[in-house]
Amino acid sequence: MGTPKIEISLKCSTRLKGRMPHLIIDWLPSPQGKTSGSCYGEDSVTPAETLPPYICSGTAHEGITSVFTINTNGFVAMEEPTAEYQNNMPASFGMIAAAMGNLDTSNGVGKVYFRQDASPTTLRQVADHINRAFPEDDEVEPIHALVVTWENVEPHESSRRGDVLDGKRNTFQLVVASTETASYAVLLYPRDGLQFHSTLVGGTSKPIVAGFNQGHMMPWSSWSQDSFYNLISTNEVQTNSGKRGVWVYEIGTSPYFSAIAPGEVTDLPPEAPQEGHAVEEAEEVETVSEFPVYKVYPQEVPQLSGFPEEPEETQPAVYQEPGRTEKIAAHPDPVEPYPAPNRIQPLLGPFPCPPCISPISVFSYNYETCATTRHKCSSFADCRDYTGGYCCHCRPGFYGNGKDCVAEGKPQRMNGKVSGKVFVGDSPAPLEFSNNDLHSYVVANDGRAYIAISTIPPSLGPSLLPLSSLGGVIGWAFALEQPGYENGFSIVGGEFTRQAEVTFLPGDEKLTIKQEFRGIDEHDHLVVNTELQGRLPEVPQGSTVQIEPYTEVYQYGNNVITTSSLRDYTVTLDNGVTQTKSFHWKQTIVYQSCPHDEIPKVDYQAQQLSVDQVFVMYDATNQLIRYAMSNKIGGEPEQNPCFTGRHGCDTNAACRPGQGNQFTCECATGFTGDGRTCYDIDECREMPQICGPHAICNNQPGTFRCECVDSFQFGSDGQTCIKVDRPIDHCQAGTHNCDIIQRARCIYTGGSSFICSCLPGFEGDGRICQDIDECQPGRCHQDAVCSNTPGSFSCQCRPGFHGDGFHCSSGSEREKTQCERHRDGALVGSSAFGPRGPRPLPGQFIPTCDALGNYEPTQCHSSTGHCWCVDRNGQEIPGTRAGPGTQPMCNVVLPPVGPTTRPDVSPLPPGSHLLFAQSGKIEHIPLDTTGLTLKKSEAKAVLHIPDKVVIAVAYDCVEKMVYWTEITGPSISKASLQGGDPIPVIQSDLESPEGIAVDHLGRTMFWTDSMRDVIEVASLDGSQRRVLFNTDLVNPRAIITDSVNGCVYLYWADWNRDAPKIETSYMDGTNRRVLVKDDLGLPNGLTYDPQTSQLCWADAGTHKVECITPSTGNRRKVLDGIQYPFDITFYGRNLYYTDWRRDAVIVVDSQVGKETDEFRPQKQSRLYGITAAYTQCPYAQNYCSVNNGGCTHLCLATPAGRSCLCPDNAVDVRCVQRESQS
Repeated sequence: MGTPKIEISLKCSTRLKGRMPHLIIDWLPSPQGKTSGSCYGEDSVTPAETLPPYICSGTAHEGITSVFTINTNGFVAMEEPTAEYQNNMPASFGMIAAAMGNLDTSNGVGKVYFRQDASPTTLRQVADHINRAFPEDDEVEPIHALVVTWENVEPHESSRRGDVLDGKRNTFQLVVASTETASYAVLLYPRDGLQFHSTLVGGTSKPIVAGFNQGHMMPWSSWSQDSFYNLISTNEVQTNSGKRGVWVYEIGTSPYFSAIAPGEVTDLPPEAPQEGHAVEEAEEVETVSEFPVYKVYPQEVPQLSGFPEEPEETQPAVYQEPGRTEKIAAHPDPVEPYPAPNRIQPLLGPFPCPPCISPISVFSYNYETCATTRHKCSSFADCRDYTGGYCCHCRPGFYGNGKDCVAEGKPQRMNGKVSGKVFVGDSPAPLEFSNNDLHSYVVANDGRAYIAISTIPPSLGPSLLPLSSLGGVIGWAFALEQPGYENGFSIVGGEFTRQAEVTFLPGDEKLTIKQEFRGIDEHDHLVVNTELQGRLPEVPQGSTVQIEPYTEVYQYGNNVITTSSLRDYTVTLDNGVTQTKSFHWKQTIVYQSCPHDEIPKVDYQAQQLSVDQVFVMYDATNQLIRYAMSNKIGGEPEQNPCFTGRHGCDTNAACRPGQGNQFTCECATGFTGDGRTCYDIDECREMPQICGPHAICNNQPGTFRCECVDSFQFGSDGQTCIKVDRPIDHCQAGTHNCDIIQRARCIYTGGSSFICSCLPGFEGDGRICQDIDECQPGRCHQDAVCSNTPGSFSCQCRPGFHGDGFHCSSGSEREKTQCERHRDGALVGSSAFGPRGPRPLPGQFIPTCDALGNYEPTQCHSSTGHCWCVDRNGQEIPGTRAGPGTQPMCNVVLPPVGPTTRPDVSPLPPGSHLLFAQSGKIEHIPLDTTGLTLKKSEAKAVLHIPDKVVIAVAYDCVEKMVYWTEITGPSISKASLQGGDPIPVIQSDLESPEGIAVDHLGRTMFWTDSMRDVIEVASLDGSQRRVLFNTDLVNPRAIITDSVNGCVYLYWADWNRDAPKIETSYMDGTNRRVLVKDDLGLPNGLTYDPQTSQLCWADAGTHKVECITPSTGNRRKVLDGIQYPFDITFYGRNLYYTDWRRDAVIVVDSQVGKETDEFRPQKQSRLYGITAAYTQCPYAQNYCSVNNGGCTHLCLATPAGRSCLCPDNAVDVRCVQRESQS
């Protein structure tokens, strides 16, 4: 073909730097525009009309060039190209190479489009890229742009002898824009647009290149392989325009021609992940990947949502596979499980260059191999190298996509959060919710899935019942496979996105469900985030919903799966009337398969999912919605029990079909047994050295994990722990020299630096802080006495007066609370009066107070309809304000619960045990029959509570329940040690619950709150709550009952550093007295020795374990020289305490005062509360152990009888309160 020319003027380049990650980014539709054309064929160029001038310097002559050529080989030239350029770079002519190589556009393989575009929309988008790249310059407004697009070009035929795989194509774009005084080049690279990295030129493999060349004026003096860099680099520049895949350069200015200026924004803005280009961050202990993982779009359905086309003269440029004509909408944000075969690498630094042009190569292409992927495959997969890169393949006995692999037959769990903004019925106001817990469980060997979503209000819950597929995607993922078919997880793994559009009939209400699946976490749970937006038809409260069995056909494409179906459901109202309704369900699943595998994993076009035994229920009491369903993938089920699910294999076993109806049960990998019953294999105990030096082994059901100890991290092989030198946060490590935490705080400032600052109420340099005497005139009420305290002060009304010290009044009338004064002041300040007293003016806020005068947790404005949450001082809690018609959820803690079909608690074997807390889990250590020896090899976690910090534990020997406090919620919960879900007990009016005790006779529990400075009591179900003590407490923590002596005494420790003490009282709060106050430091843990009737404590300040006889005051030292104990318990003759410094459970013989053993959990981190779980309750009786002592509500024992007390805020007139009597 000839070489048509285009009249333009262009400026040339001096240097480009940085790696260009590939993404589907803003794209300018290419074909058919004003001054447009297309070309294809052998090394072809295309004529075009004369274009407006572009400013350029450094070409064959300074200033204006008159010839511009568009070439199918991926570049534009300032003059007619010569034939030698492919083998003799630098070429003798000036050029801009977008992605140059020996490319093929013959026989309709690929096309090159170009056009001149001056439409306002296009110019605005070009300007956005330029202005974003040069934020310090004045904003530019281009007046015209040249757009060149190379679409689906292949390497030339001669290159298909092994250099690249057939079918790989490149798509990329160059935009040259100009103002009156400057010109710019914008290069755009789609994520999957560059699929091969080199071409054959004259029998030699040459890398695809991008860059700027001057031509005759300044030849490229160093065009060599040194200009290209492989994937491994320490300088990772991802853009120069602030947006991945977009690179901007100023290529000329007038009247002074200067060197080209690259864009100045090499960092990505925080909002970039919101646009679908999120980067996953590596955990701190792991080696950071050389290349971040980007959100990508599959090749088949990208959305080239960039420069819009001119509606009348341009056709939409849709990046399609050959032969596809329809435009397919993109789907958001699947996570990239495989690296692109073509990576672009930054230069290590700027090259020296003359004033005008220097030959600079921006990038070369390479692909990752198994040797360089480090640990990107699943630990249960093998890595294989292919021509274009690597792929991961699950090993026998496992299934998945290689990035995520799970054991065949093993039950699977899914956890996540649900947020949304949903209108119900004709309501004009939406119901908004955020971060509600979603838990799901699948028995993989029969395809039964269970889903539970918590904290769904009654106004929404019933209307969500028809949407069983909301969590049913896990049913598809782990559906029971029929012969010749694969479930979803086998194909897509654990990282994909799902979007469903639901249209309800006949009302045409529409709801959108968006879900992002983020793979398998450290607990081997699939993680998902769900978002709901739209409107639902109302299902009245009290109604039930029935969903008949249905089938759904999944259509499989290239990295995309679609389904569409019409479903019926029946609503039965509480009066018995039934209504049959339907909805249209349309969903799309987008994922990323390995692009290098020579044998496609999916070789079928469609599979049928059969769903039956659908169960839906809304629990209004617990605000919990549950779904359950059975799932099978494939055609009609075979009669073999393995394919019907009626086989009786253990839930941790795979069913292996035989001839006819014969089958065998085989325990999943990581389990042992006969298949009917399977037991977890403790790899850590059986293979103690499995994790290597400087690593600990953490056994988990069916598997194990290796973790490096402190100051070590995994090396490049992902297995060897290597020493690392990290900055020390002395504030967190406790190695600073600031004053004690009651007087100063340590502030970490980065590196190993910190500063000390005195707390309010103290003065000094932070290392030494002195108390400020706040008792100045006017601090307290005139009828009150001010008492200075360390860091604060207190006010107390004088005798004969009542109040809080800030307001005192005489007489017997109770002093008004802060809330009551606020409310009454607002009413008195109003000028409107009615027949019943003052009324608020329109627009005035009047707070609401409870029966005790405290602020109600939820406050609402009567005029605007807005509601919000407040703290106990009436201050609005940021982020809780809700619009009219919506109630915020105040003082609600989301329980860490899942469906009852899958317990979070592993049942304990018979015998006695120690239970101790370690961050987000509770573990047990069995004791031998003597109670003196730890069976350390059998220790394991019995309860996992991710993202929680468990502080104290207590045991109810009657119902075999463990109770615990946690401070992240905060909340108090319980769970049966015989198996079952965690059950929330107390979820409101808690700030820092740190100690808990159970009275197994009176069926009550007691706890301390070190922030509210109270001790409270309640029934074991959380009802009948009452404050026992709210005075003279500073930092109450440990609390116990004397269960052996009949649970009539209560003991607690207050670790107030200025006046630590141990106190006691009767159970009803009477007869309170200080038991120990001398020679104490930080009394953290308390326990009762039933053999000696002594109270014992562990002190982190004096570093001692001591005991005292409460009745006589005799005190003895058991052990000294301990490090930092947190909690302590008795069993037999031994004391067991947890230690923060040693990260261990320490065993002490209380009779000889000597340490005899210790137990270190596999995961070394702080241990918190500890208690003993007895086989049987110790024999004891008190007045509350029979018929609740005859009390209507709380029965609290005393040595002489019991007190019948009413709970706080009691509104039940039947509550009868009696003081202690015999």
